[in-house]
Amino acid sequence: MRFLDEQTVMGRMRNRIMKNKIFKMAFFAATMFGLLVLAILLYRIFSQGMNHLDGSFFQHFASRRPEEAGVKAALTGTVWLMIIVAPVSIILGVGTALYLEEYAGENKFTSFIKLNISNLAGVPSIVFGLLGLTIFVRALALGNSIIAAGLTMSLLVLPVIIVSAQEAIRAVPKEWKEASYGMGATKWQTIVKVVLPAAVPGIATGSILALSRAIGETAPLLVLGIPMFIAFLPKGIFDTFTVLPMQIYNWTSRPQAEFQNVAASGIIVLLALLIIMNSVAVLIRNKYEKRY
Repeated sequence: MRFLDEQTVMGRMRNRIMKNKIFKMAFFAATMFGLLVLAILLYRIFSQGMNHLDGSFFQHFASRRPEEAGVKAALTGTVWLMIIVAPVSIILGVGTALYLEEYAGENKFTSFIKLNISNLAGVPSIVFGLLGLTIFVRALALGNSIIAAGLTMSLLVLPVIIVSAQEAIRAVPKEWKEASYGMGATKWQTIVKVVLPAAVPGIATGSILALSRAIGETAPLLVLGIPMFIAFLPKGIFDTFTVLPMQIYNWTSRPQAEFQNVAASGIIVLLALLIIMNSVAVLIRNKYEKRY
């Protein structure tokens, strides 16, 4: 009987080892497939776009001639858009997260708000575009301006920033806050001196990832009526503008094959912006993780 029990145990161990190998191979294959697709995509983009990527590409406006087309207006418009989106979304998002985690009581109304914020993070971006069209473009008569697009994109990324900031604030050890209270600090002093510095890595990571999403979104801007082709620079937040994703979309929709190479160059510039922003998030996280 004991011999049979040992055989049963050994058989189960072999089955588990076999299942572990199968799942390991499946996960490895999925990872390699994703990396292969990414490598093919990057190779095609860089092979098509590097020849057109030079100094004049950043100094020229959009043109109907591919050899004269550039990203000057689109790149400037993207920077203008982030000037609006970044402070509005981060201030409102972190402020909302602080209220929900540190000030609001645990009740049904607070739970209802948290549930709806989490659900808003999964709403399609075009819905926020329709909301921005109704409120900012028509009701407030802001038109297809930088401020209207910036406020719309802020609404788009706001739920993501709130949720990530909540998780970062919730991860701060309670002992640290209790020690601050024990030393006579007020609630606000504890938030400023203890909670926020410790939560900065998570807040910064979530915020910059959300802003990266705002840079790459096109659907809300299409709904707002942001033009794809302009040959001037905006001078203020109430001026018309365009952004890199809109310009890239315009180039890819043109029938001339040369514009595909121009679009690839624009994608390289957009990828460079995203890499820079994500690198800043990594640096901030590493800096504060070492401190706390």
